[in-house]
Amino acid sequence: MATYKKRGYKPKTKAEEAQIQVEESTTAEVFSTLDEGASKTEAWVSKNQNYILGSIIAVAVVVLAYLAYNQFVIKPKDANAANEFSYPMQHFNEAMTNEEQKDSLLTLALNGTEGKFGFLDIIDEYDGTPTSNLAKYSAGMAYLNLQQYQEAIEYLESFSSDDEVYKPLALGGMGDAFSQLQQPEDALDYYEKAVAASGANEFSAPKFLYKAGITALGLGYKDKALEYFKRIKKEFSGSNEGNNIDAVIGSAE
Repeated sequence: MATYKKRGYKPKTKAEEAQIQVEESTTAEVFSTLDEGASKTEAWVSKNQNYILGSIIAVAVVVLAYLAYNQFVIKPKDANAANEFSYPMQHFNEAMTNEEQKDSLLTLALNGTEGKFGFLDIIDEYDGTPTSNLAKYSAGMAYLNLQQYQEAIEYLESFSSDDEVYKPLALGGMGDAFSQLQQPEDALDYYEKAVAASGANEFSAPKFLYKAGITALGLGYKDKALEYFKRIKKEFSGSNEGNNIDAVIGSAE
């Protein structure tokens, strides 16, 4: 074991003197290795400094270009898209409360009219903007309500969001579309994804837990179905789905 030596310390024995020489030699070797490594690093940096500088400049240019594009292209473009979005959204909302004219209102929301953009126009004309992305969700939901399920899946799948409301609703909407297309395995997969995306959301979580349970039951996955129904009872008993959940659990058992 190495021991601390005071300044001016003289070894008392030859063995101690030999130990000190070994320690000093080892220390010298370490510093020599460090110096050698530092020299090699400096030489490499010196040799490649043009490449290093070029890489730094390239990264800086990309970052600045992105910021400039976002500030001077995307933001103004999205402001225009948001203005256009209000027209089809108005028709979509009306369709949800007017069963008699539902299909015609949803068609107007999708395609627009009289120089006004619909969701599909906004998706194409303002591609890359947040509003265009939201229009994909709205178009998907419009197609779902029009019972055009393949189109609903296409647009909902192209929608991208981490929002705790929109994301589970989009995933659940795809589950509904697959269910209507008689593809229950796919429907269950998307209902489960919708549940996972919902977290503790008291609207979407019990809604898609219930749909996942019913779909699982239809597929013969009794244990899985009961797991979903019992989670509704435990975590979301105050939800609409929780009102009659005991009866549902009883029939599933």
